[in-house]
Amino acid sequence: MTATLIVIGHGMVGHRLVDALRELDRDRRWRVVVLGEEREPAYDRVRLSAYLGGRSRAELSLVAPEFAADPRIDVRSGTPAVHVDRRARTVRTADGDVLRYDALVLATGSRPFVPPVPGRELGNCFVQRTLEDADALRAAVRPGRPAVVVGGGLLGLEAAQGLQLLGMQPHLVEAAPHLMPAQLDVEAAHILQHGADRLGLHLHCGTTVTAVHAGPHGAARSVTLSDGTVLDTDLVVFAAGVRPRDDLPVAPALRLGDRGGYLTDVLCRTSDAHVWAVGECAAVLGRCHGLVAPGYRMAQSVARQLTGRPSEPLDAMDTSTELKLLGVHVATFGRTPGEDGSAIEMTFREGVSRYAKVFLRRDTGALLGGILAGETGSRADLAARVGRPPATDLERVLFPDPSF
Repeated sequence: MTATLIVIGHGMVGHRLVDALRELDRDRRWRVVVLGEEREPAYDRVRLSAYLGGRSRAELSLVAPEFAADPRIDVRSGTPAVHVDRRARTVRTADGDVLRYDALVLATGSRPFVPPVPGRELGNCFVQRTLEDADALRAAVRPGRPAVVVGGGLLGLEAAQGLQLLGMQPHLVEAAPHLMPAQLDVEAAHILQHGADRLGLHLHCGTTVTAVHAGPHGAARSVTLSDGTVLDTDLVVFAAGVRPRDDLPVAPALRLGDRGGYLTDVLCRTSDAHVWAVGECAAVLGRCHGLVAPGYRMAQSVARQLTGRPSEPLDAMDTSTELKLLGVHVATFGRTPGEDGSAIEMTFREGVSRYAKVFLRRDTGALLGGILAGETGSRADLAARVGRPPATDLERVLFPDPSF
């Protein structure tokens, strides 16, 4: 007998779950209905800056022809869910349809966090979360003019880089003392800042935007920072992080994490045995993850469970990252523990071109993880040694000779 799975959300993680289920469901047990809020089917949200810089929607699409043609999959784009009745096991859509499910997966993602700054509602104030957001931002771009990006994390750096590619002169404002405070330490961020300086990006760290001021036509024209600086600007992009989307009306209500998100166990199961949550809206053991890699692991886990396969618990998520921003390679791997005395730290640096810090277990000397910035060795090679003693020629692994 065919059962019905409803997936609420057709973002990157929701799509990965359904695609994995297609491969694993060899008995064709499941019929899947995907409810997407956006009119565009799943696309690579991580590459929005590339879209801002000229890539097409087709180039960002994640939907392969065989997925679109699969008769088991009913994708309803532009059809958000508006209510879930857990007792009746039904979902009501914005179109008024009431759909019954045997299993439900919440993949509602997150929404941009816009700090409560006076003037944030003015014209030419943007977020960068969807293709429509990027279209609106691109339409407002005026090459050669200044722009302000609020947030010096990954989202903010990508937005600033995208604006720079379009010819604007972005200022980037970060409340922390350095860029990417969630991933990098001060010295790694210094390498990244050197790259920003080289590209002409204007950085304002250790300060915040306290107000956005309107010009004569009611659109943003300048901002004031907490250190008293006033910056002229043609537009403002808020890229100060995200918050889980956990506000879908569900009756009875599902348990939420202390910091938001649908609370799940290590297998992404909510307090309802028929309901899972994956991606940025899921608070696995109370913690939300804003990276796509943990979301993909959640998707694979739930697809395996729905097809009767064993799945490993997700109590140790891989939050490592690797990317190139502002012309600088930055990466983290394994665990990067805080300064609590539980690990030995080894630091390597070479001017402003490369930096590495590795963490070793104090009792065994095994490699725990590390931070890389600049022209360093392969993150993958280093990650493969996590849990084992580091290479005897560790410095050469971290800083390979560029002539080879």
